[in-house]
Amino acid sequence: MREIDALRAGTLLVAAPELRDPHFRRTVVYLVAHGDDGSVGVILNRPSETAVHNVLPGWAPHAARPQAVFAGGPVQTSSAMCLGVCRSGTNPREVDGVVSITGPVVLVDLGADPAAVAEATRGIRIYAGRAGWDAQQLIDEVVEGAWYVVPGLPDDVLAGPRTDLWFTVLRRQPFPLAWVAYHPGDLSRN
Repeated sequence: MREIDALRAGTLLVAAPELRDPHFRRTVVYLVAHGDDGSVGVILNRPSETAVHNVLPGWAPHAARPQAVFAGGPVQTSSAMCLGVCRSGTNPREVDGVVSITGPVVLVDLGADPAAVAEATRGIRIYAGRAGWDAQQLIDEVVEGAWYVVPGLPDDVLAGPRTDLWFTVLRRQPFPLAWVAYHPGDLSRN
């Protein structure tokens, strides 16, 4: 299956309309890591009511709008992960306090100096919790049709407050997957 071969850090998992798990319904998950030991990602489109300045005030000026902590997933919800997008022309491997994921997208060490990271990035986003799968679990879910595996763009990580990321990501896919963006969610209301 071609989608299985596309699983790697930097790809997106877009929840199929049939995925009814409330943790993942209509979500877009950015894969931070994928390998033989399992997969880890964060949900990109679930802002919480918690403002970044309430929990990590030093990072608040550098957070992309909305400046909220996002619900990254149902695993380890009391811990935080941070993704950032490096500025054009910046080599992520030369920036202290970040680890390259793919292209300009980096994993940010929240123990690093916020000002130094901000100088190299055009925005960051903080996630409480993460999504995780063991070695075979994600592959099984993709085979079952729970997820569409599609290429991610750096701007997906920093999508603005009025962006319906689920719709946007699906809509930019080739036909016929682009049509899924118009799925009503609840067929009984169609």
